[in-house]
Amino acid sequence: MASDVDPVDQEPRETHDVATKRLFIPKDGDLMRPSRWWFASSAFPMIAGTLGPVASAFSILALSRPWRQHRPPGTSIDGAPFIGDPVWLIAINAVQLSMALTSNVFLLLNMARRVRFVVAQPVTIVGWFASSFCLVGLSATASGPLLDATDYPADEIMWSQAFYYGIFAAVLYFLVAALMCITVHGAATNHYPKDFNLTASQRTLMLQSILILLYLLLGALMFSQLEDWSYLDGVYWATVTLFTIGFGDFIPTRSVARGLLIPYALVGIISLGLVIGSIRSLVLERGQSRIDSRALEKKRRRMLQTLIKNGQDEILKPITESELGLYPTDSPATTNAEPVPAKQTPAAGHVLSTAPITELQRRKAEFDLMRSIQEQASAQHRWMGMATSFSLWLILWLVGAKIFQETEHASQNWTYFDGFYFTFVTLTTIGYGDRTPKSNAGKAFFVFWCLMALPTMTIMISNASDTVVRVVRDVTISVGNITILPGERSFRAEIKWFVSRATFGALWSDCYDQTYLYDQDCDNSPIGGYTDCKLPVPPHRTLDAEHAILQQATSDSGAQTHAHLRPRSVVAASMRNSFSTLRHPTTPLPRGKYLHFILSSEIASVAQHIQAKREKHYTYEEWTWYLKLLGEDESDPRTHAVARKNAPVIKEAPGGNQAVKKEHDGHGHGSSSGRRQRRRHRKRRNDDDMPPEDWSGWSWIGINSPLLSNKSESQWILENLTERLRRELYQELVQREE
Repeated sequence: MASDVDPVDQEPRETHDVATKRLFIPKDGDLMRPSRWWFASSAFPMIAGTLGPVASAFSILALSRPWRQHRPPGTSIDGAPFIGDPVWLIAINAVQLSMALTSNVFLLLNMARRVRFVVAQPVTIVGWFASSFCLVGLSATASGPLLDATDYPADEIMWSQAFYYGIFAAVLYFLVAALMCITVHGAATNHYPKDFNLTASQRTLMLQSILILLYLLLGALMFSQLEDWSYLDGVYWATVTLFTIGFGDFIPTRSVARGLLIPYALVGIISLGLVIGSIRSLVLERGQSRIDSRALEKKRRRMLQTLIKNGQDEILKPITESELGLYPTDSPATTNAEPVPAKQTPAAGHVLSTAPITELQRRKAEFDLMRSIQEQASAQHRWMGMATSFSLWLILWLVGAKIFQETEHASQNWTYFDGFYFTFVTLTTIGYGDRTPKSNAGKAFFVFWCLMALPTMTIMISNASDTVVRVVRDVTISVGNITILPGERSFRAEIKWFVSRATFGALWSDCYDQTYLYDQDCDNSPIGGYTDCKLPVPPHRTLDAEHAILQQATSDSGAQTHAHLRPRSVVAASMRNSFSTLRHPTTPLPRGKYLHFILSSEIASVAQHIQAKREKHYTYEEWTWYLKLLGEDESDPRTHAVARKNAPVIKEAPGGNQAVKKEHDGHGHGSSSGRRQRRRHRKRRNDDDMPPEDWSGWSWIGINSPLLSNKSESQWILENLTERLRRELYQELVQREE
């Protein structure tokens, strides 16, 4: 194992070979794996685990009351007596409920890893499909033969709320069973393991959904007994209450009920808020990470294809040997060189960078291009999510209005505008109460509709906070910066950035990026902005780096009497400040215990970044420093490569050796057989996507870029710094034993 570790003072090429093979091989699977498999492996089980209990709750409601009522002409719906159901209908209804509950239990046990996937899923799917078919058959029977089996005229018979709850349960059972069929199919075809990798938060969401349903049903039972309501009317009242709509058509009139309402409403509303918070954190924050990676990869490939097609890929090519000979990486000529005038790159949407004459400047431009791709992909994905969630909310509003019009037209003569008005007042929880459902179908659908509206509204509002609210906030701040509330930057810089953003880069395209405001002063860079500003050769380069650290440590030893009064993190921070001389890309790193101290200090610093609420995005200067600690030299073009559109396809060469088939890598078009080959390889595991042993070099915009990882930047850096420290310590241990 020690042979795999290279000393930090070896040649950059040798250091790079080790670091590249370990650090820049994609470890997150195929980034272009279709997002439908993410839905099948993660989203569908969560939806089934949440909607399955909802369907079972509707099954309980369908069994709680008879399905038919007798309403003579001129009487109200509330006073219509029930007509008893046949024994066989009750028996079949009870059997399907028991099968559905068994399916729910097996699904939850499977998610808790108490029952194996291959055992639980057949039971779950068969049970839900059987329950759905039973309810469909019972509903068809109740709407036909059962109407003729009474002594009352057919026009005086109406279906109760329980009948409609049975229909809703049948639909939900069929839906969740179909979703689980897709999940099982994906696992059977090896798109993901035959297991649920649900986190504790995801299980918590499902348990919260079950508990809130039980709370609603039990509260409806209690208040219906206290107020002499029908139990299903109590369910309608509990929904209106817990969702804070408050129509006022059903209100507690007795003192006992009013007293119990206060704790019941408080606990229920708080519990509902917890469910909303879980939906937001899981669906929006956790669920989108996989989709974001795919969107970023697609944007990266399109950008590479556009640059190559337009002949603007010079920025992607490392400095040649002849150019390297003209400007050595460690000479003052390259360190203090004046950049040539900026070059416009329409594919990027703005000026990428000044045309580089050194590898460090080229890598900085490449890094900025990747950041631009990230920003564009993220913005596009946010607005697509906003459009999707708004469309679903609009469908819920408009289609719901039509259904309420149909259910209430016979009893209240509603028009479509009445339904349109009612659904809006309900979705916004205004709840005037001038329009409320009176029919059995309307009340039952209202409960179902509210349960569907909860996640839809949550997702839409969350997406709006990331898009519309952000735009309003940025515009407000920008207008304030150029009017009565000037910002930290100059008035001219603020005007240029505002106009560039307002015209989508048509004017002052070099100011379009948010970072333009912070590039006006090179002192803002954590390492002095050496890539864009003139930086003199550091005078300490002729000194021994280890001696510099030792001198700093010795100077601090005189203040040991006060050291116990300061936190260790403060002491470590003051020591890290002494490493600013080492941050220059051409300054060699120390070795041994001095390097160990630097690595441990930076690990502690990055660990604090992970604990921050907002994910940190590091500047190029910070990335250069961390990569230097990992053995990467950003100023050496020999360790870099031209960005590839796709990863190399690996196949078995004669003799058992691996060979790389360079097809469709961004510089040409693969054949149809090559495309089929890629489809087959795309289905293999992550090990098949690893590059061969002789494949070296990487690019910030290439497939092996750390910015393409599914991990956060802080997590990626922390893991690799920890691994580097572990290897250094192991190497030292082996050397001592020798």
